[in-house]
Amino acid sequence: MATESNFHKGKSAVQEDFSDYVAHLQFHMTLQARNLVPSFKPKSQDSREELLQETQATFEKQISRQAI
Repeated sequence: MATESNFHKGKSAVQEDFSDYVAHLQFHMTLQARNLVPSFKPKSQDSREELLQETQATFEKQISRQAI
């Protein structure tokens, strides 16, 4: 029975690792799609809003590159 319990723990860890991988893949795909889709907003944005968007994009890039 102990080996069966270890098997289930190992299987659970693999499923968790795979779930993390899929979550990171989805996050990277979202960031990539954001870069590929043109903006529908007019180019005359408020400079504060533009700075906020740039800061948010930089933050998201840094977070996505961190190892878990």
